[in-house]
Amino acid sequence: MKKISTEKTEKNTKICPVCGTRLSESATRCLVCGTQLSETAAPRKSTANLQAKRLPEIRLNLISAAILGLVFLALLGGLVFLLVSSSQQPAEAALSTSEATPTLTPTVTLTPTLTPTGTTAPTWTPLPPLDYTVKANEFCSDIAGVFGVSVASIIQQNNLDVNCTISEGMALKIPQPTLTPSPVPSATPEAIIDDADVCTNTIPVTVEAGWTLSSIAMNYNVTMASIREFNNMPNDIVQQGEVIIVPLCDRKPTAGPSPTPTPLPPYPAPNLLLPRSGAAFSAADTAVTLQWSAVANLRPNELYRVTIQDLTSEEERILVDYVTDTKYILPTTFRPVAAEPHIFQWSVAIARQINPGDPNPIYEEAGNVSLWRVFSWMGSGVSTTPTP
Repeated sequence: MKKISTEKTEKNTKICPVCGTRLSESATRCLVCGTQLSETAAPRKSTANLQAKRLPEIRLNLISAAILGLVFLALLGGLVFLLVSSSQQPAEAALSTSEATPTLTPTVTLTPTLTPTGTTAPTWTPLPPLDYTVKANEFCSDIAGVFGVSVASIIQQNNLDVNCTISEGMALKIPQPTLTPSPVPSATPEAIIDDADVCTNTIPVTVEAGWTLSSIAMNYNVTMASIREFNNMPNDIVQQGEVIIVPLCDRKPTAGPSPTPTPLPPYPAPNLLLPRSGAAFSAADTAVTLQWSAVANLRPNELYRVTIQDLTSEEERILVDYVTDTKYILPTTFRPVAAEPHIFQWSVAIARQINPGDPNPIYEEAGNVSLWRVFSWMGSGVSTTPTP
């Protein structure tokens, strides 16, 4: 059987430029679409080069595919969230509209009036007095300061005189301070304090050692109650160094033209500093300096009284001198003459001059005496004429 040549057939054909129908070489019109073929239309030589069009291929690795998957899921989740939010907003708007609608029917509730119940004020049972024995050089003001009571209460409890005269070994009854109950709160508004009623004639007082509220009140001739009320004090106890304002507007009237001065509280004993107890001074030491600590700011008529005594001397040798400073230099005339150590003892106390301005001063005790201290001092061996 004779094989038909395809090359010859492909060379003797035409292609319709409109629908692509293969026609014979001599055809002038397309049999399918009716397009008029030109004479110069070139016949199709070969169909080998005609290939079907293919879609583009996209190739991705595993990591890129995972990233694209996550991005797709995120976009999908955002779309779902927007849909849910848009569905909830109308419901919330409707709910807020319903809540904003006021109720036209008001409800009137009657509140019953409460009847106040009276509070029973607490009652306090007074405490029994304490037994106390008076010690040496002790005053009523000292005892009142220790127990936190007033001097007037001690006088009343023991039937003493107005000066509260006591002696060493005397048995006293000390009243214990009664607790003051707290005031019951009241609905009555507090009274407005007028500035015109406030006392302006006042004086500040710094409490010193041994002072009590009773002694301060007696010194300024005012009542203890006025001092407590002006300073808002809860009790009669005062502390050393505390500043108290003493009102002088309501001073008690003086009984006579020349009132008796109120005795000031006694000063505590000074604390001796140098020389230490048992110190020894040789013959080369030409002077001995005694030092002590100050107890308070002394008044113009008050001095430190220094007492030195030679315990080794056969005859009594005692030196008493008054100074305003807290040190005293032992004079050379009081130094022993014999070339052997002598034992000295010394003490310090506060004395008050009772005749100010007199060239021959007279002193009285104004405080407690310090403890005695001793030291030794070697004699110089040279006799000196004592200066009167």
